[in-house]
Amino acid sequence: QVHLVESGGGLVQPGGSLTLSCAASGFTLDTYPIGWFRQAPGKEREGVSCITSDDTTVYADSVAGRFTISRDNAKNMVYLQMNSLKPEDTAFYFCAAHGRGHFPTLDPHIYDYWGQGTQVTVSS
Repeated sequence: QVHLVESGGGLVQPGGSLTLSCAASGFTLDTYPIGWFRQAPGKEREGVSCITSDDTTVYADSVAGRFTISRDNAKNMVYLQMNSLKPEDTAFYFCAAHGRGHFPTLDPHIYDYWGQGTQVTVSS
């Protein structure tokens, strides 16, 4: 059974950094593209970043240059390093996997498996 668990969220000041982790069980993370998504109150879920099995990465324009997605196959983990955080980055962050093919996408409707999420709050 596919299971994803996020961790690493918290409260951080503007300009600070956080690293989110996504742990997988029931499958190996390098089998599927893995995406990070976020959802703020009253807003739709939006794609943040994605990494494929061949390490192709994509980023939303709003986080490009500040966030970095990576994978540790030995640990079956995917990470999202977030730097230069802004108040508008405040949201619940989710990792997800899709089995539709080996292509990167930030469309949440494509993803089949989701974690429970972790809260990130950027505030002074």
